[in-house]
Formats: sequence, structure tokens, C-alpha cells
Amino acid sequence: MRAFLFFPAVALVLAGCSNPEATGRYLIDPPTPPIRVANNLGTAELRDVSLPEYAASGEVAWQTADGAVRSNTKTLWADKPERGFTLALARAISDMSGATVIAEPWPLAEPPRRRIEVRVEQALAGMDGIYRLGGRYYVAQDSAGGANHARSFAIAVPIPQAAPASGRRKPPAPPAAIAAAQNAAIAQLAAQIATLGGPGAVIRTSAPAPEPLFTMEPLPPLEPLEPLPEPAPLPSG
Repeated sequence: MRAFLFFPAVALVLAGCSNPEATGRYLIDPPTPPIRVANNLGTAELRDVSLPEYAASGEVAWQTADGAVRSNTKTLWADKPERGFTLALARAISDMSGATVIAEPWPLAEPPRRRIEVRVEQALAGMDGIYRLGGRYYVAQDSAGGANHARSFAIAVPIPQAAPASGRRKPPAPPAAIAAAQNAAIAQLAAQIATLGGPGAVIRTSAPAPEPLFTMEPLPPLEPLEPLPEPAPLPSG
């Protein structure tokens, strides 16, 4: 009788673990920018965005009242965070400015004029109900005399329906609200990169002109040739 009762119980547990509806997956999909800006980038390759480990793990993370960063295996991003973040950011910059920004690897025959690299230092739903996205971005131009930019960004987006977390595993807001705040932050970052703006320091440098392979200076004149000796007369017969 015990065995008869045991197997149905195991079956119920396994059924609960394999229930696909128990796992929520949330899209990295920033809204279409409502504004248009000038095309400052032309063609640009966006390198894979670098994210903190807690943001790249695949689980939606948040900060609890004790300051710890926590997550839940049942609350996931719908795509690999670094890939989804990179593709969404490239699309948002292109839609806003008309530039051709494509995530690496570059698929076109003609190489891009610029390269963009984004290093995210913070991407977290805070215990105070604010989603913060911070780090630095770099725009490099390889051609001679091209300007290179290195700027920081610090974006804060209120999380809808945010409230202090009451449990160790309970997020400060519904995961859908955290995803919406992150998507809004990505849209703001796209606007900063498209305009080469945003708060923080900026460093502008210029690539030195390459050394010419050939010089156009006139060559020195050649030394005059020695006169040929007079030929000796042939002997008479």
C-alpha cells in the first residue's frame, strides 16, 4: 500500500517540475524611440555588450533589503542577456538615428567606419525601486584623423509598482515591471550613444596619419659617367 501511494506522489512532483508554465521568460525589447536624432555614426559595428555576472546569468536579478543580489530560477530572460542586450541596443540606435549599427560579427563586404564597445558595470533593480544601468561606452574610428569617444553613462529608471521587498526571494516589483524598466534604460542608453552624449567624462583623441610608404621628394642627380676610352686603331695589313 505504501508503494502504491509513493509512486503517484513522485509523479505529481515530477509533473510540477516539468510544468513549462512555472517558468516565466521576459523579453529584452526596448520600446521604439519616439525621437529622431542626427546620424553621427554612419556604419558602426557594436561589439558584444559586457555585462556583470549577475546580469549575464540568464535570471532576472534584483536587490533585497539586506543589500544582496538575488534571483530565481523560475524568472528568466527569454534570450541570453548579452546577446539580447547587444541586438536590442544596435536596433534602437539604428531606428533612432538612421545609422547602420550592426552587432558583431560584421556581415557586410564594406567594413564599418566605426566600432562601438559598451561595458556595463551595473544593471540591477535596486531595493529602493530604481533600476540602474551604468558603465562606459567607447566609439572608435580607425581612419586617420577620426575622433574617438569614451564616455560614461548612469541611467536610473523608476520601476513600476515598486515596493520594498518583504522576503529573501521576493523581488521589489513584478519581474515584468523590472523587464520594462530595463528596456526603458536600454532605450535611454541608445539615445546617448547615438548623440555621442550623456553625463560623465569624455576623452577625444585623433588617430595619427600613417607613415607614407613612398616619399615624393626629388631624387638626387646621378653622378656623371666616366668618358669611355678611345678605341685603339686596328693594325694595318
